[in-house]
Amino acid sequence: MILNPRPVDAATAAHDRVYRALRSRIMQGDLPPGAGLTLRGIGREFNVSMTPAREAVRRLVAEGALTMSSSGRVSTPELSNERIEELAALRALLEVELASRALPRAHMALIERMQMINTTIAEAVAHRDAASYIRTNLEFHRTLYLRAQAPAMLAMAETVWLQMGPTMRALYGRLRKTEPPQFHRLILAALRAGDEPGLRLAVRSDVTQGLRMLAS
Repeated sequence: MILNPRPVDAATAAHDRVYRALRSRIMQGDLPPGAGLTLRGIGREFNVSMTPAREAVRRLVAEGALTMSSSGRVSTPELSNERIEELAALRALLEVELASRALPRAHMALIERMQMINTTIAEAVAHRDAASYIRTNLEFHRTLYLRAQAPAMLAMAETVWLQMGPTMRALYGRLRKTEPPQFHRLILAALRAGDEPGLRLAVRSDVTQGLRMLAS
């Protein structure tokens, strides 16, 4: 006999809500590298007890989205140049393959949708809105990769994005962008032409060029 399962369900729901909100914030670059978080602060912000806050943090630490020092300090990762290079290589491997698998299913409506997202990216650049830029840039890529119908591979790519979120925010500030990513136009052109080699090259260049500038 199960006695009143609601408290467990409520705790699980609270943990998941905090986890998803923090995950989205980190992935989209809302927090800079090295930003500290406290369980008490998370609890106040989301109006939850320490337990859901702690469980959400543990889950994000396990995914590499947050780091925890030996003293228990929790913060967003500050990546070394070697780590940036490693994650850039992972992006190139995963996202080039996802794009290649998506190409046969890239109908005109998808390409038009990606073109609209790219227009929104241009608006974010014009307004110097780093958070909007990072969010819509990820949306551009995810919209294409969903057509690959490779959920395990996409989940791996999103884990890399999650680890890179704060660093992407730092990269945006350093590059002082004044126009949308140049390789997005090449990605769209390759999709329209059904050009797989061109698409693979454009995606690889897009996901690695900026990160390697940051590591240099």
